[in-house]
Amino acid sequence: MLVGYARVSTIDQNLNLQLDALKRAGCATVYQDEGVSGAKAKRPGLSKALRRLKKGDVLVVWRLDRLGRSMRHLIELTTMFEAKGVGFRSLSDAIDTSTATGKLFFHVTGAFAEFERNLISERTKAGMAAAKARGVKMGRPRKLTRQQQIALAEFDSDALDQAAKNLGVDEKPGDDKTIQ
Repeated sequence: MLVGYARVSTIDQNLNLQLDALKRAGCATVYQDEGVSGAKAKRPGLSKALRRLKKGDVLVVWRLDRLGRSMRHLIELTTMFEAKGVGFRSLSDAIDTSTATGKLFFHVTGAFAEFERNLISERTKAGMAAAKARGVKMGRPRKLTRQQQIALAEFDSDALDQAAKNLGVDEKPGDDKTIQ
């Protein structure tokens, strides 16, 4: 069964173009989200469509960007579709994962997305290692020890802030704000 999904980001936009195309493509049911950005995780129409899909169904969208927020999100969705035995088709982008070519396209795209994530991770690790080598301290600022809190309690608040700064610790004491 062909199941359609249509989405527009603002109320000012119109779903008619998408709805007409999905009906012409043979979608028996079309779920929709109106005035919902693709960047929003909560899209009630999409959630209903995803719950409704069963093995052998094909989810159809007018254009790829109507379904996913990012390539990573699209790949996650198509991986889920594949696991459920559900196909995916984008009318404007000529993508159909129920065909061998469509599956190949998504797997190649998925490989590139994974490659990009790995490159970002490598660059981040290299940047952190270089910063560490230059003496940049990583992580949260240290908290005042109990003894430091007691010693600093004798100063007024301005002196406390300056003393903490000189010690290279966070100005605010740990969770226990009282000194006994």
